[in-house]
Amino acid sequence: MQSFTRFSRRRHAEPPQMNRSDPSVVAGPPNRTFMPTPSGALLSRGVSIKGSVKFLNELLIDGEVEGTIDSTGTLTIGEHARICGEIRTKSVKVRGTVEGNIFVTERCELQASCTLRGDIEAPRLVVNENATFVGSAKVGTSELPA
Repeated sequence: MQSFTRFSRRRHAEPPQMNRSDPSVVAGPPNRTFMPTPSGALLSRGVSIKGSVKFLNELLIDGEVEGTIDSTGTLTIGEHARICGEIRTKSVKVRGTVEGNIFVTERCELQASCTLRGDIEAPRLVVNENATFVGSAKVGTSELPA
């Protein structure tokens, strides 16, 4: 009986060919699933950084940062985050605790149960009624009317 002859006809054992013409396909580790976060990069709970943090697009911080945060992108400070230092970004949403000044070029949002001890400079400021804010705010553009 020749029921297995189909499998024995292969002359050369060749590894499967990958499509190399598509540069957007990158081979990753075989047993690992990559799931990008909706907000871009993530500094998760339990991670602590001393020094400066710089990023380009979007970052969610749910850990601890002691130092400056500088970006032209969007920063989200998670509910477990503790930031001690100056923040300079395009926009920021605060849910955790910040001790330091915030300077944004577009929008600053203090969400419910967040705590901010520091000053804010922003063209637009949104403060939830359950947020704690101890400091001063300079809101609006610095352009003088003609």
